[in-house]
Amino acid sequence: MGLEIESRPSDSPYIERVWRSSSSGVDRMTSIATVHWDLVFWEHRGQVNVSVQGPESRASTAVVPEDATFYGIIFSLGTSMPHLPVGRLVDGSAPIPDATRRSFWLKGSAWSLPDYDNAEDFARRMAREEILTRDPLVAAVLGGASPEVSERTLQRRFLAATGLTRGAVRQIDRARQAAALIREGVPAHDVIHRLGYFDQPHLARSLARYIGRTATQLSRRGPAEPMSLLYKT
Repeated sequence: MGLEIESRPSDSPYIERVWRSSSSGVDRMTSIATVHWDLVFWEHRGQVNVSVQGPESRASTAVVPEDATFYGIIFSLGTSMPHLPVGRLVDGSAPIPDATRRSFWLKGSAWSLPDYDNAEDFARRMAREEILTRDPLVAAVLGGASPEVSERTLQRRFLAATGLTRGAVRQIDRARQAAALIREGVPAHDVIHRLGYFDQPHLARSLARYIGRTATQLSRRGPAEPMSLLYKT
């Protein structure tokens, strides 16, 4: 009973992670903040749906359809679909029309539905047909490189490619790391030291805003309301 989530990493430069889940006996979840957008497919009562889910700047409560199955591709930071600017999707979504169990409509063409095991082939085709692009500057900066452009240019490109500022990305990622550590049993004071929080109230505010849980709630097993996918970055 609840929301069962399985995920795997990807070796594709376009994909951060691939996940699938099913729901039973649950009608809502805490959707935690995320810097990534994803393409989500779900089936509920025989109806197939497809949607682009944008980055989420804070935690929120999301409705979960009863007895539904889900599958999603989380795209890497800096990857985007130019015809659907990611900045317009922050804290929102865009439904994709005409979905069936076999295909859906994407930028004027019918596409076969991908599955858990062939997401990389799907992303390669998207890139080949220039539906998917990746800003190499954003990828380089995230990898620790020093950009050869002005700070203003970097901020502009980063915002265009991710929908978020670099500061927001750092804060959300840090809160997710903190939540993952606390769920593993790491004491809050150690998390504060490891991740550079000022003090306990600073950590508490970050968790409340981006995770929707307190440190105590995260350390308990089996919370009453499930959470969206939380994994180590």
